[in-house]
Amino acid sequence: MKVVYSPDHARHDPAFFLVRGVARKSAEQPGRAEALLAAVRERGDSLVAPESFGAGPRAAVHTPEYLRFLETAWGEWQALGDSAAEIIPNIHPSRFAASYPRHVVGRAGWHMADTACPIGEHSWAAACAAADSATHGAELLLDGTREAYALCRPPGHHAYADMAGGFCFLNNSAIAAQRLRRAHERVAILDVDLHHGNGTQGIFWRRADVLTVSIHADPTQFYPFYWGYAHERGEGDGEGYNRNLPLPIGSGDEAFLAALDEALETVRAFAPGALVVALGLDAYEGDPLAGLGVSTEGFGRIAAAIAAAGLPSLLVQEGGYLAPELGANLASFLSGFEQGRG
Repeated sequence: MKVVYSPDHARHDPAFFLVRGVARKSAEQPGRAEALLAAVRERGDSLVAPESFGAGPRAAVHTPEYLRFLETAWGEWQALGDSAAEIIPNIHPSRFAASYPRHVVGRAGWHMADTACPIGEHSWAAACAAADSATHGAELLLDGTREAYALCRPPGHHAYADMAGGFCFLNNSAIAAQRLRRAHERVAILDVDLHHGNGTQGIFWRRADVLTVSIHADPTQFYPFYWGYAHERGEGDGEGYNRNLPLPIGSGDEAFLAALDEALETVRAFAPGALVVALGLDAYEGDPLAGLGVSTEGFGRIAAAIAAAGLPSLLVQEGGYLAPELGANLASFLSGFEQGRG
């Protein structure tokens, strides 16, 4: 398996994470990527450093105002003189009509959905490296590689076109899918993260050329709460090109695999030229964010089923947090994927 990896991920090291009113250390730590890297090294996978693709792939998915904010906001925030080391919004616009703010505090609330994505001095550089990793993975597929793994950090699937959230800044899976559209009339994104890929859904909500399918913990009692319900199907040209398969909290291997069968039926009917797998390992039964109950062996079975679809596939790392089995879960998935190829 070709693995795209940049050490620049470690430049993003968030401290703040608010859980039910309690400030804690963020679960989205550089050690996540180090554990995943150790696993692919132990497997003997081929490591590839991503090229720098510049602003183009990011701008193909995200708005100019949002990208300018991510690039410049930390400097403006520090210039206020009485601000914290990380940007954490303390105000958000209501759901009613609002005007785009000029002050950095207002723009922080506008462009950050929650407090789980604090922006530090080097967050922008790390996010760009993750986007470049996803883009490079897409380029490998465009050059004829059948499967590749982009070890992206920070993750991306909660990021909308103009809004960060849930540890995510740039939507790596969406950026990869958009890049693959250069050669394919249709591209599918299959999200197997613990959490609903709400940002990805939002980006492609009105489009028929990119199918989005997400299997995740039921949002009635789990992040992101507002999105990820089965009745959300897209709008306009995109109606019918979004599918959500929420699972009851605590669901294990068999429930996940049953939902995956449905998801893959939807993908096959769409007949895409390529598949992006938003690979979250946080569905693991021992993950710190505890929502589903997939086993280490289960990840191999999930991967084998996806691989059997026979599509050129890019695996883009999303969630999966610091449990002792994190590396083993990735190894199980990658090995299962290779076995599923037959």
